[in-house]
Amino acid sequence: MTAYVDTSALAKWYLNEARSEEFAAWIQAEPESHISTLTVVEMRCLIARRRRNHEISSDLEQTVFATFQDDIAQGFLIQHSVDDEGVRGALTLLTMLPDHPLRTLDALHLSIARRLGMERLATADRVMVGAAKAIGFKVVPFD
Repeated sequence: MTAYVDTSALAKWYLNEARSEEFAAWIQAEPESHISTLTVVEMRCLIARRRRNHEISSDLEQTVFATFQDDIAQGFLIQHSVDDEGVRGALTLLTMLPDHPLRTLDALHLSIARRLGMERLATADRVMVGAAKAIGFKVVPFD
C-alpha cells in the first residue's frame, strides 16, 4: 500500500523527537514514501523555527535540510507537485469536514494525498488523524 508522509511525522526521521525510533523503523520498512513540494517548504520552515528557538544549531539546520533534499534526489522520498487541483481539493475538504479544525496546509496535504490515490497517511498531527480517517485513509499515527 502506498503512503503519504506528512511533515509532522517526517520530521521524526531528521530530528530527535518523541517516537523518532518508531518512525524510523516504519519508514525504513516502507517500499515507497510520498511527499509533496508543500512538504519541502514546511520542512524548511520547521527546521528554521527550531534553530530560531535555539533547539538546534545553524549547522544542524543546514545538515538536516541538505540530508532531506538528498533523500528526495535519491528517490527515498517521492516528491509530487502541488497544483490548482490540489488547492481546490483542499477547499472541498474544508467544506466536507466542518467538524475537523483542519489548518490550510493540512487540508492541502490531505487533498494531495487523496488526488494521488494514497491509501495510507503517516502523521503526528492529531487533527489530521481524525480528518484523514473521516475521508477513508488508513492512518499511521506518530502523535
